[in-house]
Parts: sequence; C-alpha cells; structure tokens
Amino acid sequence: MAFELEALPYAADALEPHIDKDTMEIHHDRHHQAYVDNLNKAIAGTDAENLSLEEINKNISKYSAAVRNNGGGHFNHQLFWSILGPNAGGEPTGELAEAINSTFGSFAELKTQLQNAGATRFGSGWAWLIVDGEGKLAVTSTPNQDNPLMDVAEVQGTPILGIDVWEHAYYLKYQNKRPAYLEAIFNVIDWGAVTKRYQEAR
Repeated sequence: MAFELEALPYAADALEPHIDKDTMEIHHDRHHQAYVDNLNKAIAGTDAENLSLEEINKNISKYSAAVRNNGGGHFNHQLFWSILGPNAGGEPTGELAEAINSTFGSFAELKTQLQNAGATRFGSGWAWLIVDGEGKLAVTSTPNQDNPLMDVAEVQGTPILGIDVWEHAYYLKYQNKRPAYLEAIFNVIDWGAVTKRYQEAR
C-alpha cells in the first residue's frame, strides 16, 4: 500500500499569527507531499512496501538514503501537524506535567531545553521530547529528517513532540530568526495531543 498525505487537521490559517498560512500551505502541500511521493518511489518493489511507517523508521539502517530521508520526513511531519493546533499553547497538566516537573524541574526548564536543542541544531533538523527506553522523558535533537525512533539515532526513544527547524518551517515569517520561531511555536503546541502520545509511549 502506498503512503498518502493526510489533510491538515485544521485550516492552513488556523495557527496565525504564530505560523502563517503561506508557510503552512507550502510546508504541508509541497514539502510534506514531496516526502510522501519520494518515499513511495524509494520503497517500490522492496519489503518496505508492506511495512508501517513506524516499522520502516525503527529499522531504517536496512534501507537506502532515500528511504531514510523521505521515510523520516513523512513520519516527522505527520507527528508535527498532530501536536499543533489553534487555541493551544499554555502548559501541560496532569501526569505529563508531573513527569516534566520530575525530570526537568519545571515546564520553563523543559521549554528552555527544547528551544536550545532547536537553536543549536546546525543546519536543518528537529528538536524532540521523547520517552526513552525506561519510560522517562528526555530532550534531544536530530539532523535532517532523522528522528529518535530510528535505529541510527544517537539518542533513541519514542517521540511525543517534535519541532521542525528546517528553514522551510519558518523562513517566510521569521527569516533567519530561528529563536523567535522557537518562542512563537509554543503558542500553538497542543499539550493534550502530546499527553496522549506520552500515555501511549509509556
């Protein structure tokens, strides 16, 4: 079965003014679509045609660079759209908030670590909040379209929040001001969606 690009779960302008409509349309309709199309080409005629996106990413070392780049791109963006939303932001509550406070000391410290992970990632990549193999939270970052699910990742775990720091995610509005984008995006993180991923990952 070929992979398909799912529609955004909200309108392209729903994250204004923090992420602009033009960026959302180009990012989703062109960039993400290209990852899906190129992934389908890369896995055609291979055993990966019968695997889930998660299975491909977990065993990425078995596959070509094209599968790694585009399989990662598809997985990362599916997660990215799902943890953003209108009328979001604020701080997590309940068990995720407790885990954040236990691990990082405060939500403010988690935010600082995620922003630093994104700001210091040279070139293109992602900042992540993950659940590691022991069920604990950790912050990490990956280059390009890699993710912590991959068996090649320096720090492995189940990603529950990912922040895209490729320039196409923010350049139209923020130009070279990546830290400004990394501040603004916290206004549209859907902590309910992140909490659900946290519960599933544990």
